Amino acid sequence: MKVQQLILCLSALSFGSAMAGPADYMYSPTVELGEKEIDFKFGTAKQQDGTRKTVSSLGFGYGATEYWFTELYLKSERQAGDGLALAEWENKFQLTETGKYVADLGLIVELEAPLNNGQEPWEFKIGPLFQTEFGKLQLNGNVLFERKFGPKDADDHYNTEMGYQWQVKYRMKAALEFGAQGFGEMGEWNHWDNSSMQNHRFGPAVFGKLALGNKRAVKYNAAWLLGVSEAAPNNTVRMQLEYEF
Repeated sequence: MKVQQLILCLSALSFGSAMAGPADYMYSPTVELGEKEIDFKFGTAKQQDGTRKTVSSLGFGYGATEYWFTELYLKSERQAGDGLALAEWENKFQLTETGKYVADLGLIVELEAPLNNGQEPWEFKIGPLFQTEFGKLQLNGNVLFERKFGPKDADDHYNTEMGYQWQVKYRMKAALEFGAQGFGEMGEWNHWDNSSMQNHRFGPAVFGKLALGNKRAVKYNAAWLLGVSEAAPNNTVRMQLEYEF
């Protein structure tokens, strides 16, 4: 199936509600053919009610083609003594040739399923990914749409939720780069929540890549995010560590 046909099929799906987790990371639109990676992510956030939500995941990814990268994760979420195990299948599609246009364009498609609780809903995510560069400055911006589906209580009502990601990175040197990241959720895609109910957080971030030779490398990034809206966690610490080979 061609990329254009895939986009049309996915766009035709009906999307309803999900909140970002503390381990969420910045999606990039670029794909490298044949690249394999082991990916660990961790995040912890102090909620407004004083509880702490912690999320971790371990995944394996593969650059199946020049424009398609696929990855499977096992994920754990814990909050106030409750735990949930999930499986996640992430697919990233590079839609433009790197550097050919003003901005590189990609598409993220993600499906998440609960493993230890049959009453929890599944979750679907889709959205365009953008990246551009000005000298040593790299800018990223993504728009995401999420919807839960499947089992639900009588009072639950699933809607298509809209979120965003942005990142500014100064590429000082490969082993150490610095910048900032921001994540947020606006509410329903066609009817945003009041500003007090929206979830916005941003803060400083560091990045790096350590080459090990023979196409192997270790990549890392981490950020400290501060809540800048009433509904956001007070603070979030997130990190990602990748082994590429």
